[in-house]
Parts: sequence; C-alpha cells; structure tokens
Amino acid sequence: MPLNRRSFLTACTRAGIASPLLPGILYTLAAQAQQPAKPRDLPKITPEMLDQAAQLAGVGPFTAGQKKMMLDGLNDQRNGYDAIRALDIPNSVPPAFVFHPQPTEKPVPAEDCETTHRSFHVEDFGPPSALPSAPAHMEDLAFATLAELGELLRLRKITSLALTQMYIARLKRYDPKLHFVITLLEDHALAQAKKADEEIAAGRCRGPLHGIPWGAKDLLAVKGYPTTWGAGGFEHQSFNEDAIVVQRLDAAGAVLVAKLSLGALAMGDKWFGGRTRNPWNPAQGSSGSSAGSAAAVSAGCVAFAIGSETLGSISSPSTRCGVTGLRPTFGLVPRTGAMAVSWTMDKLGPIARSAEDCALVLEAIAGPDGKDASVYPAATFSAPAPDWKSLRIGYLKSEFDPPPPLKLDAPKPGESDEDRKKREDANAAMRVSRARRDYDRRYELAALEKLRALGVKLIPVELPKLPWGSMVPLLTAEAAAAFDDLTMSGRDSLLTEQGPEDWPNAYRVARLYPAVEYIQANRVRTLAVQQVSALFNQLDIIVTPTTDAQLTATNLTGHPALIVPNGLRGSDAPAAAEFDDGDHDDIGGPGTPVSLTFLAAHYQDAKLAAFASAYQQATAFHKLHPKLD
Repeated sequence: MPLNRRSFLTACTRAGIASPLLPGILYTLAAQAQQPAKPRDLPKITPEMLDQAAQLAGVGPFTAGQKKMMLDGLNDQRNGYDAIRALDIPNSVPPAFVFHPQPTEKPVPAEDCETTHRSFHVEDFGPPSALPSAPAHMEDLAFATLAELGELLRLRKITSLALTQMYIARLKRYDPKLHFVITLLEDHALAQAKKADEEIAAGRCRGPLHGIPWGAKDLLAVKGYPTTWGAGGFEHQSFNEDAIVVQRLDAAGAVLVAKLSLGALAMGDKWFGGRTRNPWNPAQGSSGSSAGSAAAVSAGCVAFAIGSETLGSISSPSTRCGVTGLRPTFGLVPRTGAMAVSWTMDKLGPIARSAEDCALVLEAIAGPDGKDASVYPAATFSAPAPDWKSLRIGYLKSEFDPPPPLKLDAPKPGESDEDRKKREDANAAMRVSRARRDYDRRYELAALEKLRALGVKLIPVELPKLPWGSMVPLLTAEAAAAFDDLTMSGRDSLLTEQGPEDWPNAYRVARLYPAVEYIQANRVRTLAVQQVSALFNQLDIIVTPTTDAQLTATNLTGHPALIVPNGLRGSDAPAAAEFDDGDHDDIGGPGTPVSLTFLAAHYQDAKLAAFASAYQQATAFHKLHPKLD
C-alpha cells in the first residue's frame, strides 16, 4: 500500500488505534522515516506536538509550564538518537540486559558473615595502625576506623552501648545543622548494642562489624519504621520485612542507629525535611543522593553507612563530604528491600572512613540472596586481596591533560541589552568554572606523582569513544517505569523539586522515549561493556578524576569504583559558589575536600580496595575531618 494520509490512518485504525488520537504530526514523522537518514533537518518539537503525543501515549494532559520544561529535554533526547544510529551496530550485538524467565530460586537466608560470602578478610590489610587505647572520652573515637573500633570492642576496652550512645548524641547534636536524619532508631539501636556487648562478653564475636553503629540510606526497608525514600507523599510508608542488606548487617552484629536522608526518590540532597548539608561547608548541600550517608560519616555521627548509586549517588556526596565510598560491581550486592530507580543500574554500597572499612562492610553484604536475580553467583569469591605492588595500573590520560581553551560566546550583531547580559553572565560562569577546574587539577596531578613515587608505573589509557550521554535515557526510562503511578496520578506534584532537571519533568520526558531507541541504546551498552572490560584485560586498576565521563561510562557498564579523599583545597582556592545547583562538586571553596577515583574489572572489588587502601596509607587524606563546633 503506498504511503499516504488515508492509508496510514486506515492501517492504524485496523491496529485498534482510534483516529482522533492520531494527530498530523504522526503522519509527518512517518513520512520523514521514508526519507534518507542523512542529512536530517527535523523541526523543533513544539508544545502543540506534545499535546498530540500525550494523547497517543495516554498520558497528561501536561500543563503549559510542564510542556515548557519538557521541550529542551525532548529536543536534546531526540538529538541523542542520531549519535547511536550513526554507529551502524552489527546485527549480532544484543541488548545489554539478560532476561531470566524462570522463577527466582528459593530464598537463601542471611547467614553469619564469618562463614559465607567472604570476598574480603580483615587480615588482608594487616593490623590497624596506631590502635588507640581506651579513650579518656568516648567522642575521641567519633572518627576512628572500623578496624580500630572492632579491635577495641573485641578486646572489651570499650562497649558497644557506650559507642552507640556517643554516636546517637552526635546525631542529635548535629542534625539541626546538617539535616541528615530522617528517622532516629534510638531504642532499636540501644537494644542491639546491649545484645552485642552480651555476645562479645560471652566470647561469641560475630566478626569485625560486631557492635559497631551504622546508618542506612532511607531507601532501605526496616521493619517497624518508616521508609520514606526522602519524598513528599511517602513520609509514612513502611514495609513488613527488612531489606536483605539490613538483615545481613544485623547478622554481622552491626548496630543500626538511624535512617539517613536522601534526595527525593534518590536525586540530589533535598528531601521533604529540607536539604542535607556539607559538614565542611554547611552553607552548601552535601550533594546526593546518598546525602545523609556521606554527611553523617563525614561528621563523625556513624562509623559507616550504606548508600546507593545509579549515576553518581555514592561518588558525588563522597567527594563533596570528603569520605570514602565504594560503588560495588553491579550484581555483587542484592537490592531486595531497596527502592528501585533503575533495575539495570542500581548498586548498594558502603560509605566509610577508608577503603579498608568499605571492604569490611562489603564482605558482610555481598552475595546472592535468591531474590534479586541480578546478583550473579560468581560475584562471591574467597581469594585474598593481592599485593598491590604487583598490580598493573593505568590512568585516563585525557582526564588529567590540560583542558582545551575556553570557547566564549561572541557578541552578536544587534543583540539586545538583555541578550548581552545573558551572554556576559554565561561567559563569566564559564571562566569561574574553568578556574575551579584548573585549581582542582593540581591535586589530581599530585596524585599521579605520588603514585609514581610509590613505584607505580602508570600506563596511559582512554575510555572507548561511545555516545555515553545518549545512553543515559535508559536510566530515566526505567525510573519513569518504576514511578509510573506518580506521573499518571499527578502525585509527582508532591515532590520537593520541580525544575527541568528534576524527577517529575524527567519522568514526563521519558514517557516519550521510543521503545526502538531504548533497545538500540541497550545494544550500544553491550558494546560499552565489552570495550570497557577489554581495558581491564591489560590492566588491574585505572586511576581517574571523579568526572562525569567515566562516572557515566562505568555506571552503565557496571564496573566497580572506589572514591577516596584526595586532600583539601587551600586558602588560595577560588571562592565558594554563591549558588549550589547540586550538580557540581568543584564549588566548595577553600578548606573543602577533593577526591580521586579508582576503577577495576567486574568482581575485582577486593583488588580495588587493596590498591585504594595502599594509596590511603601513603597519603592519610582519609584521616582529615571537618571541625563542626
């Protein structure tokens, strides 16, 4: 049948689609599809097109303000399709996800951390350095490592009850300033601490976390308490079972003291109770979305915390708050009982003082649970971490190189005073951003020199040249599906943030992401996994700044990352930004932390922790902490 308006409408009607829902734009797009793919000069998407598309998709109607916010995102998203289409992907490349049609296996009970899932061993790192004796004041231990606390508890030089009471007191003292507690579990924690003391006194030590207080990002279910997801409209939500990670830390004897803040539905640092603050500069946010987890560890209010990352939610707040964060290999830690943002990208991981601390926590929470089908059985292994001096170390050369010259916007003939002001403001912002980037780069270069001084032969490498940003809509499409009811019911209006980059608008934009483009992007993701993994056939570890490029790439490919503090900006640093948009970690100003990231191959988290621990022992940046009083 030749393509014309009548035949197009007839075909769609036969398919069960009513003609009143087929606007003229669909015919136009179908006609364009018959034309050569290149070059294309598609018209800008307009509000009228959105009205028509919304009818076909069965969503909306969108308000005039919502449509205005959606336009830039939709036009940019459509431009991203071309970058993926231009790759000419071979037919043999499948999507990057594996479907498991069979029912999940029988649940595996959470077991004692002494006997199962041992991917790390405390002895791999040697005895704690400068083990403190029983302190004159319990608060002297607020910033102690897990190895130090665990040894003091095992030797009964301190009690879990006293340690827990100290952390609870600090949570109460600093929460009014930092806004990191959603629910304080005081009675629950004190009961757990008393039990831990009784067991340790009876010689039944469960392992290195026994008796140590911790905090949970409030997307982890804890029976008997609210699990709010940080979002308006969910303040009183609760679940009947603990998340698997909570169960496993209970089995390890750790003491849960608080459910900590996250940006609403795991975006940013703003939640229904306010904005979580950076302990190094409380005028700024802590970044997110593991906002409370990073801020509470940084402030010495918990010994460690569990965060989550889909696209930067451990990396970013760990950088801003100057703590150590481990984003594990995708499929290493079960997410059962945790809020889902993206089933193919969500990871749960520890935020703590040191790489060693993160390894000890990961030891307790890793391994299949029989419920989360993404957890691969091969993720568990018992080989000890290798000697870091035997590892092959690469670095992302272009990320350490000087950036290209700034391209400032030039005056336009006949521009209005308003347009001139916007241009000058934009140019000024670019200059400031470059000055901050140039300043922070000195810390990254110093890290390379330190590694060379330690005897590391650094091998230059680069990320594969793929359209990483064009794959990010995979995340928002899954998130829109995960929270479909919010968009469909209009309850997304209850969320705190309503800007162009926030979830409500992102969900609406994702509704118009074509299914074919979703599959094509997943096929490119398969290539991404193959090509990034190929780097680790030649290398054990890659050193990189904590930048957007590798952050996007490795979250898509599921490779593990360990983010470590890399010093404090000096008094000569560019001044702190007056406005914190929550999207950039280089705005802190003098006296705020910078970070460095180490990457490894899939399921090589132990190797990653061993190398990061060696770097931390050589630099001691992880021992710095903010002065809060």
